[in-house]
Amino acid sequence: MSTNFTKELMLALGKKVKLGKFDPEDTLGWTKNHAMKVSLAKNLKRLESLQYLLYADRKHALLVVFQGLDAAGKDGTIRHVMSGVNPQGCSVTPFKVPSPQEAAHDYLWRVHRAVPPYGHIGIFNRSHYEDVLVVRVHDLVPKKVWSQRYDQINQFERFLRDNNVTILKFFLHIGKDEQKKRFMQRIDDTNKRWKISEADFEERKFWDDYVHAYEDALTFCNTKAALVHHTRQ
Repeated sequence: MSTNFTKELMLALGKKVKLGKFDPEDTLGWTKNHAMKVSLAKNLKRLESLQYLLYADRKHALLVVFQGLDAAGKDGTIRHVMSGVNPQGCSVTPFKVPSPQEAAHDYLWRVHRAVPPYGHIGIFNRSHYEDVLVVRVHDLVPKKVWSQRYDQINQFERFLRDNNVTILKFFLHIGKDEQKKRFMQRIDDTNKRWKISEADFEERKFWDDYVHAYEDALTFCNTKAALVHHTRQ
């Protein structure tokens, strides 16, 4: 098992990302002997201590961004990994279709409003990257518009970093067959059936388009100010 988990999952700067080169089912050995559960329990205790220091200092903020295709595990990751965090100092913001008020502003307006205040942790379930993903795949704006957003997003994240907001970005990788399997599990589970709709299956028709869009986003928006971590789901 690798002893440098972070290094294993961090995308290299300046290199073109090809998702086909990554096995989404590769656990890097962390499923053996309950290694992940032991590590998670240990780090949740450390996270709890660090959160209190962050809150007491009130000079820095932490923004954690989760991005991935449908059923990639964003909700589950937030629920399990952040279970040790005090909710009084943590907020979770989902980014869905913009509201009329949000649509009346630039695409980063609603994102900046959700950035956590100093002393707090903010978690994004989807994020500003939707504006170079779904917007691109469904031709909601011209290419000349969304293609400029990579640089705009990089500048925005650099601005946050320069103002003491640390950004951790995680792409949750899932295979097409595994996604379908999870969709069917949701249908069979009455407690999760509400999470699936016909639209989810319609989006699968654009799988290749989404892969290309994610590859470009991961390539162009992986910077020193905000490194991308690629995790298997």
